[in-house]
Amino acid sequence: MNKEQLKIQLEKIIRKLAVLTLKKYQPGIIAVTGSVGKTSTKEAIFSVLKDSRFVRATHGNFNNELGLPLTILGDYREIIGGAFWFKVIFISFFKLVFKFKYPEILILEYAADKPGDIKNLLDVARPQIGVITAVGDVPAHVEFYSGPDAVAREKSKILEILPSTGFAVLNVDDKYVAEMKSRTKAYVMSYGFGPEAAIQITNFENRMEDGKPVGIAFKLNYGGSFVPVRIDNCFGKPQAYAAAAAAAVGFAFGLNLVKVSEALRDYQSPAQRTKMMPAIKDSFLIDDSYNASPASMKAVIELAQSLKFKRKIAVLGDMLEIGKYTIEAHEELGRLIPEVFDILVTVGPRSKFIAESASKKGMPIKNIFSFETSEDARLKVQEIMKKGDLVIIKGSHAMHLEKVVEEIKVV
Repeated sequence: MNKEQLKIQLEKIIRKLAVLTLKKYQPGIIAVTGSVGKTSTKEAIFSVLKDSRFVRATHGNFNNELGLPLTILGDYREIIGGAFWFKVIFISFFKLVFKFKYPEILILEYAADKPGDIKNLLDVARPQIGVITAVGDVPAHVEFYSGPDAVAREKSKILEILPSTGFAVLNVDDKYVAEMKSRTKAYVMSYGFGPEAAIQITNFENRMEDGKPVGIAFKLNYGGSFVPVRIDNCFGKPQAYAAAAAAAVGFAFGLNLVKVSEALRDYQSPAQRTKMMPAIKDSFLIDDSYNASPASMKAVIELAQSLKFKRKIAVLGDMLEIGKYTIEAHEELGRLIPEVFDILVTVGPRSKFIAESASKKGMPIKNIFSFETSEDARLKVQEIMKKGDLVIIKGSHAMHLEKVVEEIKVV
């Protein structure tokens, strides 16, 4: 048996064990999907529920055909060597034979990199609550779909199988998600900044104290009442969306506004998702290097615009897997850069379209630097930084912009 055949057999065993585990322990399942914001939303939901329920959530990127069953089988955080799989199988069999304490609720991410992925995951775990974060005009992984409508149809499969007693939690600020209301028989709980949202975010701000960014503040409005929410070391509107989605889930489990607001104080944005940290030369760094799509790129640019600093430096990498939209999407981002940033550093061949577009829009050539790899860029970023700067770092995961983060952050 070769490695590929072994992998296929392993996946079948893990999937079967996950299905049997769910049948035995029958936890409630919350499914989180969307083109952006899945991980932040999952973590926010975990923060809201963890004090009142026994909850397990997906770790890292365990959101595919292998990672989702692994989350069902145990609280695994990483895969370590070949012996890992034998350990998982042995322990899982043991838990099927004997009764063990098992989470009441599983919070699972459902990734959809290509058509059919959602159905494949639903065959393992059918949720009672479905959360859709956003699709956007140019979704992540749209390269493998005909367009955003096809991506939306794929995501909405989660809603189609929800029971009538279930809940569909939808971001109605995203037009593709808002249109999914008709595709489910579950009770719809909408959230967003717009007035049509049942759970509305208002009075949003990125807070600064003594010239230093400290977090976000906003109000959550629901059922004629509101509650203020403050989350430290957390930045940008995407994090407020995650909190609002988590609030909707909390309401579905009987929590009130005050309980939700208190629980959200413990929420922290995941690693490499708009994490603010001190950087060299008495400057600040926002690490958003985990991944990138046009929607999330625009969100981090909007975040930078809202913060007051002497200079702002954008370090932007390629956005991958967006197919026919590649040139247009990078050029569109470039047109936004001169209004917000003083210096632009691009990493990768596609992001050169950002640089060219920024130049055409009026950014001086002397303030634009383009590199093929993050390894090439990291020393230049360090060189051009000055005291009091804000550096934003964002790009697709494969661009490895975490190397630039490691170069300039204060250890």
